[in-house]
Amino acid sequence: MTSKQILDAFSETLMQDDRILSPRERELLMSLLQNAKEASSDPQTQSAVTAAIARSVGETVAQRAFTLLGSSIVEQIVDRAATSSGIEGGVSAGVFAGPQPPSGPQPPSGPMTPSRPAPQPPSGPQPPSISLQRGARERIPATVFAGPQPPSGPQPPSGPGTQPLGPQPPSGPQPPSVSLRERSNVAVLDAPAIVRAQSVVLDEFLAPQEMDELIRYTLDHEAEFTSSEVISPSGEPGVTDYSHRRSRVLMDLGPQDDVILNRVRAVLPRVLAQLGMEEFPVMRTEAQITASNDGDFFHAHCDDAQEMIASRRLTFVYFFHREPRPFEGGELRLHDSKNADFVSAGSYQTITPQQNQIVFFPCSTLHEITSVQCGSRDFADSRFTVNGWLHQ
Repeated sequence: MTSKQILDAFSETLMQDDRILSPRERELLMSLLQNAKEASSDPQTQSAVTAAIARSVGETVAQRAFTLLGSSIVEQIVDRAATSSGIEGGVSAGVFAGPQPPSGPQPPSGPMTPSRPAPQPPSGPQPPSISLQRGARERIPATVFAGPQPPSGPQPPSGPGTQPLGPQPPSGPQPPSVSLRERSNVAVLDAPAIVRAQSVVLDEFLAPQEMDELIRYTLDHEAEFTSSEVISPSGEPGVTDYSHRRSRVLMDLGPQDDVILNRVRAVLPRVLAQLGMEEFPVMRTEAQITASNDGDFFHAHCDDAQEMIASRRLTFVYFFHREPRPFEGGELRLHDSKNADFVSAGSYQTITPQQNQIVFFPCSTLHEITSVQCGSRDFADSRFTVNGWLHQ
C-alpha cells in the first residue's frame, strides 16, 4: 500500500469512531466547508480556508485519538497488574518504574481514574476550535486584508458609550478551593472568596470575504462614528464621561449586522454550555462597531449594571484591524471578583486583540479595555471591534 492509501484507510477508521468525531461534528464540518466554498469564488481563498479548517480538525482528532490510546494503555496496565498481583481492579505499588519515595508506611493503592474525553467543538458554521480562555490553545493564522484609507490626521477625542457603570456579581463556576474553620468542634466550609471570570474564544469567526466586507463598510462610514457614551450611576443614558470611557462608535452595522448575529446564533448553544450557562430565549440583540485610537480606553465596568440594561445576559467582542496590527494595547481584561462585595479581586485574564477572533463572556463579568497606543492616529489604524449583547 502507498502512504496515501494507508493515511486514507486510517482516516476512514477514525471517521467511523464517534468518540473521535460525532455525527453532529461531521455534519458541522460538511456545512463549514460548504459555507467556505459559497463565501468566495476565489480558489486561493477557498484553499486557505480549507487548509485552516484541516489544521484545526487534525489537531482535534489527534488529541482525541491520543487520549483514547492513552486510556487503552492504562486499562491494559491496570488489568495486567491486577492479574499479576491477584487483586482485581487495582494497581500494586510497584507497577510503574521510577524514583521510589522514602521508606515508611505507604498510602493504599487504588484504581486508576480513566482519562476524561476531550471537549467537543462548537456547533455552527465556523472552524471547530473552541476553548475556554484560561486553557491553552493555538490560533489559526489571521487573514491579511487591505482596504481604502481615509485621510490621515488626529482623531477627535471620543467618549463613553452605552456600556453601564458599576460592577455586578459575575456568573460562572465557582473555584474548587474552600477553607475549613472550627466552630464548637464542628468543621465548617467557608464559601470561596473569589469568583473566577470565564470566557469562550473562537478563532477565524468570519470567512475572509465576510471580514473584508466588514472592514470596507467600517472605513467607508468613518464620518458616521460618534463619541462613545455611558449610562450614569443614576441611570441616565447618553452621558459622555471621558474619565471613564473614550472611543468612537457606529450604531448602524448595515448588512453586516445579519452576518455577525446569524453567526453568533449558530454557535450560541455550545458557547453557553462551555460557560456553564443555561440556554435562554434571545428577546433582543444589540451590536455596534467601536473604533479605539490613540489614548482611548474603557475602565472596569459590567454590561448589565443598570436597570435599563439588566436584561443583558451574554456579551461578545469581535476583533478586526489592519495587518500588521498598527496599534498596541487595547487589551480586554476580564476580572475575577470578590464573592462578598463584587469588586475586582486584583486578578484577571488578559485577551490581546487577535484578527478575526471573537470572545464571549457573561454580561455580569467585570471587565475593562486598556489604553490604546496608535502612533499614526489614523482612523484606519484603530483597534476595531463589534461589541454586542444578547438580552433575555
